Amino acid sequence: MKNKRLRILSIIIMMYILLALGWWSYLLHVKNSDAFTAKSELLIITKKIQNASFELNDFKTDPDFIQLQKKYDRQEKMILGEAFVLAITLLIGIWFINRGYQKQTESARQSRNFLLSITHELKSPIASIKLILQTFKKRNLERKQIEQFSNNALTETERLENLVNNLLLAAKLENVFDIKSEEIELHSFVQNIIENILNHNLGISIINQIEKNTFIFADKFGLELSIQNLIENSIKYNKENPVIQLDYNKDNYFDTISISDNGIGIPNSEKKQVFQKFYRIGDENTRETKGTGLGLYIVKKIIDKHGGKIKLKDNSPKGSIFTIYLPQQKISS
Repeated sequence: MKNKRLRILSIIIMMYILLALGWWSYLLHVKNSDAFTAKSELLIITKKIQNASFELNDFKTDPDFIQLQKKYDRQEKMILGEAFVLAITLLIGIWFINRGYQKQTESARQSRNFLLSITHELKSPIASIKLILQTFKKRNLERKQIEQFSNNALTETERLENLVNNLLLAAKLENVFDIKSEEIELHSFVQNIIENILNHNLGISIINQIEKNTFIFADKFGLELSIQNLIENSIKYNKENPVIQLDYNKDNYFDTISISDNGIGIPNSEKKQVFQKFYRIGDENTRETKGTGLGLYIVKKIIDKHGGKIKLKDNSPKGSIFTIYLPQQKISS
């Protein structure tokens, strides 16, 4: 609220300065015109005194008047030019204030969403593990129940581990993360990722359309994490019969890996923002999907480290397509 008041006050002050500038520019114009008129009349009187036969019709072609006219025109241009520059500077200042306020507001919203999401992401698995341990302590369970509870505890532990790893990786990606490219057979590489995801997700169709013996150069850890995050993101935002497809293409410059889905899609207004750190679509108070807003940020950072890029577009008839562009490198024979 305080920042909002300061923003409004700053804009009011700048608008006042802008209006004052317009008023003073008008006054300078009037004063300059009055001065020109007075000097013209004085020049006419002087010419009359010097030459009684001097006619007013000859005045406009008089060298002294022409010089006076040029000086007046130059001062008018200077007044208008300086007023224009100052007005543009003030408008740019207003734009920067508004832009800074919007960025600060968005940053505060993302921080709030992150705190809410990270709190939920931490509390939920911890509560589940605590409940399982309390059950083990208080009750005599059958072997089948022990196995089931243990698997649930391991799942929640993996969730916590992934959360911590993502937080650490997001910090490393800012400065110390280095790419170590190596040759990868893409079909089997992607298939291993798919099988690992399918082990934890039932009722999902993931189609690997990448041909066998397709080789690319990339950082294995970074590429695996990127593809895994994109697939899991597609699953997360598609609760009814998720169908995900992976394709590979190449041109003269890039190896491209596309992950398409039939989910809810992403609005055009959100497409650029989803790659920002901690950014998540919607309100954290009413959100049903899990996450911290780090997944797509990590993907983009990893691809940037490769010198590549990632693009997002709508799928048809619904869903999204994330396409990774990796610069081609020579594959060893």
